[in-house]
Amino acid sequence: MLPAPVMKIGTRGSPLALIQAGQARDAIARTHGLDPQAIAIVAITTTGDRERNRSLAEIGGKGLFTKEIEEALLAGAIDVAVHSMKDMPARLPDGLVMAAMLAREDPRDAFLSPVAPTLQALPRGARLGSSSVRRVAQALHLRPDLEIVPFRGNVETRLRKLGEGVAAATFLAQAGLNRLGLGHEATAIMSVEEMLPALAQGAVGLETRAGDDVIRDLVAAVNDQATAVTVAAERGFLAALDGSCRTPIAGLAVIEGERVRFRGAALTPDGRQVFEAVREGPLGEAAALGADAGREVHRLGGALIGV
Repeated sequence: MLPAPVMKIGTRGSPLALIQAGQARDAIARTHGLDPQAIAIVAITTTGDRERNRSLAEIGGKGLFTKEIEEALLAGAIDVAVHSMKDMPARLPDGLVMAAMLAREDPRDAFLSPVAPTLQALPRGARLGSSSVRRVAQALHLRPDLEIVPFRGNVETRLRKLGEGVAAATFLAQAGLNRLGLGHEATAIMSVEEMLPALAQGAVGLETRAGDDVIRDLVAAVNDQATAVTVAAERGFLAALDGSCRTPIAGLAVIEGERVRFRGAALTPDGRQVFEAVREGPLGEAAALGADAGREVHRLGGALIGV
């Protein structure tokens, strides 16, 4: 019989999620001199995975890719949950903590199209496939003539739909393409001036039970501090706006020396109005800076952005 694993990591079962869980496993094993085979990866089907034919906003927004995994963590069925941080609600369930961040991948959005080299070069009235309210709002801000068609599924599914002509173009996270070895599929990478990323896009978080000090300490040893700082600012912004998948919210923090600079925005769903705030300050105040920016955007946008 094989020995029992020293740790169980829970994740979604998509190819990208399994790669990210494998990266977390390898980092923990390498840091502590463990055999990676001693750390089990447990695939868990979430509501977001089951409901493939409706938009996330229709079926409940953020939390749809995390709820069942966090329930397994609280129940002790797994010891660590690995999440794409952009999927995480603003607040964690009681009893759970984010113990570490892996080093962040490219946070930008990739533009993919077989018919145009850039978003601006798409033919007038072209069909843009996306179910992300953030991407749709920002795309319509730049190109209000575009026709939006629903586009859900994992990376491979959306690439297939694009190839079948369901839409003339779509967007994917460059981070996911890179992790899958598909970075070459991007037609162009959107600059953050054109399209602010999803909050915490490209970051992978490792969640543990608050009272499990042994596991928490093992996991905390792999934390990438730069990623933790930028994600803290971005999630501070999210928490201040109490944002959901129904609200087009975006933002990105970058570290410049000993300081962090954050720019965040919320848009009306049609992209016509953008409410933006910028903050800069010490690394240790990242979360507070993001939250302060969120309060400004809340004041500026209010009911127009549904917060």
